[in-house]
Amino acid sequence: MEGLPVSLVPRDARRYCARLARGHYENFTVVSWFLPRPLRQHFYNVYAYCRWADDLADETGDPARALELLDEWERELDACYAGRPGHPVFVALAETIREFELPSEPFRHLLQAFRQDQRVTRYETYADLLGYCRHSANPVGRLVLMLCGYRDEERMRLSDCICTGLQLANFWQDVTVDLDKGRIYLPREDQERFGVSEEQIARRLFTPEFAALIRCQVERTRDLFARGTPLIGMVDRRVRSDIRLFARGGEEVLRLIERQGYDVLTRRPSLSRARKAALIAGALLEDIGFGAAK
Repeated sequence: MEGLPVSLVPRDARRYCARLARGHYENFTVVSWFLPRPLRQHFYNVYAYCRWADDLADETGDPARALELLDEWERELDACYAGRPGHPVFVALAETIREFELPSEPFRHLLQAFRQDQRVTRYETYADLLGYCRHSANPVGRLVLMLCGYRDEERMRLSDCICTGLQLANFWQDVTVDLDKGRIYLPREDQERFGVSEEQIARRLFTPEFAALIRCQVERTRDLFARGTPLIGMVDRRVRSDIRLFARGGEEVLRLIERQGYDVLTRRPSLSRARKAALIAGALLEDIGFGAAK
């Protein structure tokens, strides 16, 4: 694989995963300073697996080659679970898998979603899109809960709501970014219902009909965050702020879309550094009982 880091020394592998996680742009840092220090490296290791898989899927520009690389990545996963990690990411991840007894299914489900991205570029129904999110987003939240010591179905279900909400918020934020990759995640049935054509989306032509289409998706996504919010009160205080921060971050993306009149075709909504700082402060204040900053 191109760009393969060469060191298989566990210490170096851990450092590589940490650098990868810290250096990649997200709406929020992958691991905030709220997270207990003993868990941080494990979060880095899981993130590095996801980041590499995502890049293998999206950076080649060739679906056939991307599928080959994803198959190779799954073989590396198989070797890791067989006790023979051969890639630095898996050298670090193997420690996390052993310590927390992580099953392989969430990691495989993520690969299934990345493969789907190579084969499917349109979704007929909202239910179809939710099915994609069950593999592309929800496994990450489930892995996070397992790292925090939770495996019950109720918490997993609430986590799924938040993670699917985050995935959808990202889709509505990145309509034009995904369009440049040849993908449209807005369900076709909704496009038809609101009178929006694919040609119009491709031309970045913003209309009242498109605004109504995005408003529908924003409202659906906001409902998912509301349904998942009880999870925040059901986890250890040491990790509560991180979960709250990611949920609030997704909700803030929806507010930004709303504030610009649902026009995500001519301007991509993004969180400013000042707003990120305010949300982080709000998460901390809410956690210690002083109320959330809005």
